[in-house]
Amino acid sequence: MNIRPSTGFSSSSPSFGQGTVVVLMSGGVDSSVTAWLLQKAGWHVVGVTMKIPGADLSPGSCCGRDAASVALGLGIPHYTAFIEREFEQLVIEPFVESYLRGSTPNPCADCNALLKFGLLWDELEDAFGETRLATGHYARVEQEGERFFLSRGKDPSKDQSYFLYGVARRRLPRLLLPLGGYSKEDVRALAREAALPVAEKSESMEICFAGEGDYRRLLDGRSLPPGLIVDEDGEPLGAHRGIANYTVGQRKGLGISSRDGLHVLRIDPGRNAVIVGPRERAFRRRVRASNVNILFPEPPAKGALLFGKTRSRGEPLPCDLLRMDENVLEVLFHEPQFAPTPGQRLVLYDAGGRVAAGGVIEYSEEAE
Repeated sequence: MNIRPSTGFSSSSPSFGQGTVVVLMSGGVDSSVTAWLLQKAGWHVVGVTMKIPGADLSPGSCCGRDAASVALGLGIPHYTAFIEREFEQLVIEPFVESYLRGSTPNPCADCNALLKFGLLWDELEDAFGETRLATGHYARVEQEGERFFLSRGKDPSKDQSYFLYGVARRRLPRLLLPLGGYSKEDVRALAREAALPVAEKSESMEICFAGEGDYRRLLDGRSLPPGLIVDEDGEPLGAHRGIANYTVGQRKGLGISSRDGLHVLRIDPGRNAVIVGPRERAFRRRVRASNVNILFPEPPAKGALLFGKTRSRGEPLPCDLLRMDENVLEVLFHEPQFAPTPGQRLVLYDAGGRVAAGGVIEYSEEAE
């Protein structure tokens, strides 16, 4: 990784004192408003933009000169972190391998945990000393005495705490998330108030490293060959186009006629098979996850009532904790959940919306 001042901008090293915060700036509205709010609050703000594979430094690009332009307008230093190789290793390669294993990856969660709040933060501290970091995510960091918690954003429709569960607990005291108390409409209004050049910039809904194209193009030449779609008894029902084209819970695009409709229940890479069945067979109460990150200072006791999410959208729903340690996270939801998908995340909250822990969902045989 190489962190350099942006072309045409000051090359002097920033003074990373007690009042300094590094803002990860993508060139979008959210991170730009974040930098403006922190500067307005009296922080010495330094902007850093990640240069990832497929991004260039042209106007309007994902990680390009829009961020540098905003930084120039605010009068703050701006740096570019050339992180292509690390991004390829920590995000893109696991993304591809996950599909080849029959899982559905969550690259945003990986990028946050491993790069933004992991390797990049480490590199910044190696270069400049102890560093506060801020982003434009819609979530909050709350302090209770000497303890810090990651909490849901106040706007449920924009809350991004699901994607941030992987932040190391030790990082929370130095993490700033100024947008956690705002809605997207509020942030747009603030951008106009600040006369930011990106105030009307559209919000990207694409996977950043795939651009506007189909992300499955990244699998070209690496996907498993066509195989069989079978029912739960192993009876062939049709043919699939490679398991990377399917995800648990999927109904459309199976190419199989059925009176009541069929859903993907499981993907078996060993047999190169897609197992399908009726919708009711895709529900689970017991959900298990691995690669666990615990954010609570003291993990809740077995049997504790928590609230879980198995996908980013929707409200956390009540569940009982069966196990929580650094290896396994397991809960029993009060109501069956539709298609908890291997590779996606199980994230748990307390009744106040604070993130207790999260992990990568594994397949479960249980059907309710």
